[in-house]
Amino acid sequence: MRLLVVEDDPDLNRQLTTALSDAGYVVDRAFDGEEGHYLGDSEPYDAVVLDIGLPKMDGISVLEAWRRNGRAMPVLILTARDRWSDKVQGFDAGADDYVAKPFHLEEVLARIRALLRRSAGHAQSELTCGPVTLDTRTGKVSVSGNPIKMTSHEYRLLSYLMHHSGRVVSRSELVEHLYDQDFDRDSNTIEVFVGRIRKKLDCDVIQTVRGLGYLLTPPPAAGA
Repeated sequence: MRLLVVEDDPDLNRQLTTALSDAGYVVDRAFDGEEGHYLGDSEPYDAVVLDIGLPKMDGISVLEAWRRNGRAMPVLILTARDRWSDKVQGFDAGADDYVAKPFHLEEVLARIRALLRRSAGHAQSELTCGPVTLDTRTGKVSVSGNPIKMTSHEYRLLSYLMHHSGRVVSRSELVEHLYDQDFDRDSNTIEVFVGRIRKKLDCDVIQTVRGLGYLLTPPPAAGA
């Protein structure tokens, strides 16, 4: 899952980016409103962490511009604790949630997980498909209760497919959501990782839809 952090404070930006990266997300970052607006308007992010008090273009204006342009990704705004008016403005502009400064990074991580689940139509932190379970809180994957060890890239790919189970996901979509803007993107690597994941899961939950991409769906029942 690919995220954008727009925060002008260098230390806080770094802390947020590090925490989200350590949690398994691919993170791009911006330090002012103009750069943040450009990235959010041109790249397919799964969620955005957006500070309101930004130089060059304030966060509310950035968010309003995104929504006017049809950008529907979930947005978590960062507000000052005593500025309730910021929260109202943020929600009216199209924000999905907020965190008041100062905050604990764990709260930001939990709210991002919830936004990603809700945007994909999931109510619980554990995502399941047939015998496969992915716990978004711990980053652990299991098959029929047995833990499966995965690399960070394998986990990201499986997590994206699990969040979007039941629909075909193209290779290009996976590349856009699994790698940051500076990565040398090659869709052929997706096939390699899908092959590794299939081997580790050892169950037929990832189907290849020829010419279109991949579909995550429960395996057929025995005898079906």
